[in-house]
Amino acid sequence: MINKSSLNPNLLIAEYAVRGPIVIRAQQLEELGKRIIYCNIGNPQALKQKPLTYIRQMLSLVEYPELMDKQEILKSYPQDIITLAKEFLKKHPHGTGAYTQSAGIPFIKQAVADFIKKRDGIPTNKDYIILTDGASKGVQAALMALLKTPNDGFMIPIPQYPLYSATISLYGGTQIGYYIDETGHWQLNKNILEKSIAKAKAEGINPVAIAVINPGNPTGAILSLENIKMIIEFAKKYSLSILADEVYQENVYDNNVKFHSLAKVMHEVDEKDVSLFSFHSVSKGFLGECGHRGGYTEFRNIPPDVMAELVKLQSISLCANVVGQLATFLMVAPPQPGDDSYDLYVKERDSILSELKTKAGILGRDVNKIPGMSLETPQGAMYAFVKFELPHDRKIAIDKMSEEERIAYEGKRDSDYCMALLEETGICVVPGSGFGQIPGTLHFRTTFLPPKDEIQEFVEKLKNFHITYSNRLADSYK
Repeated sequence: MINKSSLNPNLLIAEYAVRGPIVIRAQQLEELGKRIIYCNIGNPQALKQKPLTYIRQMLSLVEYPELMDKQEILKSYPQDIITLAKEFLKKHPHGTGAYTQSAGIPFIKQAVADFIKKRDGIPTNKDYIILTDGASKGVQAALMALLKTPNDGFMIPIPQYPLYSATISLYGGTQIGYYIDETGHWQLNKNILEKSIAKAKAEGINPVAIAVINPGNPTGAILSLENIKMIIEFAKKYSLSILADEVYQENVYDNNVKFHSLAKVMHEVDEKDVSLFSFHSVSKGFLGECGHRGGYTEFRNIPPDVMAELVKLQSISLCANVVGQLATFLMVAPPQPGDDSYDLYVKERDSILSELKTKAGILGRDVNKIPGMSLETPQGAMYAFVKFELPHDRKIAIDKMSEEERIAYEGKRDSDYCMALLEETGICVVPGSGFGQIPGTLHFRTTFLPPKDEIQEFVEKLKNFHITYSNRLADSYK
């Protein structure tokens, strides 16, 4: 019989904080009858966001085409959706239960290419698009393809979405963390990038790619145009591929900023020497279709023979799930003015985005009123990375710790804090150490996906807890 020592050691060291011990404890408490406010993961529909009618009506007809033979049932469907479902099944007569082409259904890939061309005004080729089971599978495929030896390193932002660190560990590569600038609105800092890559090279690591999350997870920040140009120049200087995680591109709440895709900026600066992997997903934005696992990767500055190998890598999994491919199609080809379903689609879309903007504002306003807490109001995405301060035991000489010791020490402090927050209030958030943070700082990540009244309740409970916990900790150090 196997035991833990029988397992791949890379699996044992991989960590994924957003579903870690605190979440497991939250589920246990919920089973015991405690009310939990889940703010640990970007899972909109689990947090009461309603699915778009357009998406679900289309999926129902394609999944069960016999409905289109029942006139009484069809009366509740807009005509444009019925027509679209018939067109889909005409182009893909095998339906949703059969494998597709490895890289995805061709007309859906073309729809993705058209979406990118319309979004950015740049040439796009469907043959350089692969449909994936969510953006995560695209990221994992890119990391797998670029990793040749254990010394190959991937530059990832700190704080980062732990998919990156966990997958790099799982595949046996090396993580090169670069801190993003909290005092500079969470932008990337050129000097920090230079120091990070120099340190990695001095340690014998071979940097092969840099990951950029825009809008940011867990920060909610949106990168400026100039910042993106700097990233492209940096990648070119060091012959790095760029992994552009852009799954929150529809989640922009600050009217003073704008989402700029890496693909568009690379085209504008006429950069042809940097390879780009761009990821998008149906799980975020205003769709929130996490369970359907739909997404795509678009490739730029990739030679044809390399592209063939990437398609081969996808073919090992046969293809992305077909319903996810269909959801991706619906994301990139929404109803247009004049379509029967258009008005309801726009109403539902705008309601979801408006509600998210309101809740981001509530967090930005009210968290900053809590003594010992601060927050850069999220400009986009679905998350806030809250900074907090705790009393310190003066008997512990932090200044004599190594960086690794200090990270471990602060990691225990923020994990203990988040576990106590859960036990005492029912609020489930993720410790900042699960994403990475500058040594000497404490954070937690929260979503603002729960309903508005729960976000207001969250802030009030957080305030009372933080004051009580801090006083209790201070008393224990006397």
